[in-house]
Amino acid sequence: MTEAAAVEIFIIGNEILNGEIQDTNTHWLCREVTRLGGRVVRGTVLGDELDIIAEALQAALARGTRVVFTAGGLGPTADDLTLTAVARAVGGGLKMHEQARRMIRKSYDELHDKGILEVGGLTPAREKMAWLPEGAETLVNPVGTAPGVLLRVGDAAVISLPGVPPELKGIFNSSMQPFLRETFQGGLSALHSLTVHCNDESLLEPVLSRVAPAHPGVYIKSLATRPGEMAELDIFLTAVGSDRAEVEALVDAAVQDLKVGLDALGFAYRDKPAQP
Repeated sequence: MTEAAAVEIFIIGNEILNGEIQDTNTHWLCREVTRLGGRVVRGTVLGDELDIIAEALQAALARGTRVVFTAGGLGPTADDLTLTAVARAVGGGLKMHEQARRMIRKSYDELHDKGILEVGGLTPAREKMAWLPEGAETLVNPVGTAPGVLLRVGDAAVISLPGVPPELKGIFNSSMQPFLRETFQGGLSALHSLTVHCNDESLLEPVLSRVAPAHPGVYIKSLATRPGEMAELDIFLTAVGSDRAEVEALVDAAVQDLKVGLDALGFAYRDKPAQP
């Protein structure tokens, strides 16, 4: 089975680190990337510090990560530093991108025409969002004003998205789709979960430690709770690849093996419906 493309996610913003805003973008991106057949290997939160962001991006690319997502730091204010950091990480500079400039102007004009903003058009602060890393491509933002940015670095890519969740999702689900289809090439995932009547994860160790090595193509993870908190816990089984029948067969085999083990230990369980 083809190895899944490695993906890293960087969430950028002091407001995340100081607890003002809760990060939901990591969870959403992890789920969507896994569904495509990618493999998220890291999720990191970084503050609005140029050197820290640039160094983290350089390290991700040096590790051979195929796709690096950044979320946040694309706005018009001085502390929005993501694109400068991306440029620094790849040893380049920023350049006025005329297509991005037109997109930003159009977005602000439309907001003005709708009576949402008092002033349309471009200001120096708004125009700042059109300075992109050299060689970057724009990704249309159907929800907000800051375009997404795609920068190809050899066989890898850095994708910079706004931190506002509806904007991030809007770009991912629209203008980013050609890149995703190209990168993951029909990749997909299969997921099955079981709810086990047990509130002590350690009691499941005998079967989990046997089943996991027997099915190396399947990631098996139990979701623990505090002892006594709930009488149930979930076990998730996931495989990624490019062939639907193959990944489903891998997961099905692991599920059946797991059920045999749970039966032997005397634990009751039920299949859990997949999340939409």
